[in-house]
Amino acid sequence: MKIITKTIIILSALMVIGGCGKKAADKELAKFIDEHVQKIKPLVEEMNLAYWQAANSGKEEDYEKASELELKIRRIYSDANDFAFLKKIKEEGSEKDALLSRQLYELYNSYLENQIEAGLMEKIVELGTKIEKDFSTFRGSIDGEKVTDNQIREILKTESDSVKRKAAWEASKQVGQAVAKDIIELIKLRNQAAKDVGFDNYHTMRLSLGEQDVKEIDKIFDELYELTNDPFVKLKLELDEILAEKYETVVMELMPWHYHDPFFQETPLVYELDLDSFYEEKDVKELATKFYAGIGLPIEPILTRSDLYEREGKNPHAFCTDIDKEGDVRILCNLKNNEQWMETILHESGHGVYDLYEDPKVPYLLREPAHIFTTEAIAMMFGRLSRDAGWMHDMLGLTEEQKAEIEDVSGKYAQMKQLIFARWAMVMYNFEKELYANPEQDLNKLWWDMVEKYQFVNRPPDRGQTDWAAKIHFAIAPCYYHNYVLGELLASQLHNKIVTDILKEREASYVGHKEIGEYLKENVFEAGAVYRWNDMIKRATGEELTAKYFVAQFVK
Repeated sequence: MKIITKTIIILSALMVIGGCGKKAADKELAKFIDEHVQKIKPLVEEMNLAYWQAANSGKEEDYEKASELELKIRRIYSDANDFAFLKKIKEEGSEKDALLSRQLYELYNSYLENQIEAGLMEKIVELGTKIEKDFSTFRGSIDGEKVTDNQIREILKTESDSVKRKAAWEASKQVGQAVAKDIIELIKLRNQAAKDVGFDNYHTMRLSLGEQDVKEIDKIFDELYELTNDPFVKLKLELDEILAEKYETVVMELMPWHYHDPFFQETPLVYELDLDSFYEEKDVKELATKFYAGIGLPIEPILTRSDLYEREGKNPHAFCTDIDKEGDVRILCNLKNNEQWMETILHESGHGVYDLYEDPKVPYLLREPAHIFTTEAIAMMFGRLSRDAGWMHDMLGLTEEQKAEIEDVSGKYAQMKQLIFARWAMVMYNFEKELYANPEQDLNKLWWDMVEKYQFVNRPPDRGQTDWAAKIHFAIAPCYYHNYVLGELLASQLHNKIVTDILKEREASYVGHKEIGEYLKENVFEAGAVYRWNDMIKRATGEELTAKYFVAQFVK
């Protein structure tokens, strides 16, 4: 997951824009940006450092400090006079310089979402911080004994006793009961803020400010639903038959705890080949370091600042953050030497190299990914390699026989992973859209309705809990999940470009090909947000975003 400042605040450094014919309004805007950056840049860096400290320590005082700094920054962006100036410039359309125009667009949106009453803003920030702290420090329990997220996942991956599996799954949902009331209150506060600035609800606002449209995203998800329905039915029936036999039950009686993660968003390793076995004697950190160096994107500067291993109080998940947009990029993980965490370190390092190798000459406002889903695409493209037979052969020193053994199932796993995740993302996107449309409805019923419709997973009988609230994204990364799907589409499009035009060999492993790093730096990373996301994609791949490469790679 890519963490960007929670308020999605983006900054700008002044481009030196000359020319005696430049309009006075452009000069005024350039001066405004320069003064704004001097004021805001050190505060954002301080806030990012405070958030990093809080995620690592789990201490209440650290979360409070991050919250105070966020409020301080948001108050700057709530200035009505500044917003009126930016709105006037935007409506007049006087800016002629393309870079200045892009910076105005980003600044205007950052101010727009903060034009809310000060007391409401304070409530949103404080409640969001409280929920995140509760998520980070909460530990579920089994038979009265606290367990970590990694321990729960290990039980769901390896335990054959359905009673013990159910207990672990229920432990994973206990955090939902602890935070659900606060999340619903936060949803209502966010909706109120969105309505105050002219949107129907917060979900609509977040997509709009990200240069997206609800109807556009609905169309993509509806198309993917139809395209994946038949393949997913076939694949899941095959999977369920394997699981039913393993757990000595029948397909119709399989429950959510019979899958291998708490939300059925990841691929159960059910075939005879255990991919974890190839990593258990390896160091996944060192493998990632060696791989990225080999493609010309060294990650040592990232890892030296990162926090990679599990401990009490630390955020149990994974994310990447850019502290200062000047090279201080960090990753938080809880690494174990298995396939899941190999994928995670490759994924988060993908976010990291996007940030690290952006062009420092690009204005500060635009020195970030073209869109949140474009950095997800890079992370996903590299994360896929953890199950790729060619990559595993080259990185792990496997024999040709081992490579062939992996190839027998890796294609099946790759398709399964993408179909399972696509269907899971449909749950998240559609549930969240309805959540913001009406937070007063029976949300647990809505949740299980979505799970049954898109994932074909049975709801447990008499499950009157708040299972939906156990997903941290609703609190800390709202209205985000659809970007994972767009990221997967772009990852396939970039992969096609790399193997077709860069490597010119579809079966080639990425390992050791420095031309991959050069291509990505020159065509994706260094451009930052200078271009709108679809313009960047067209410049990098020759065409706008399309689902055809994803469908060809994983669905057909």
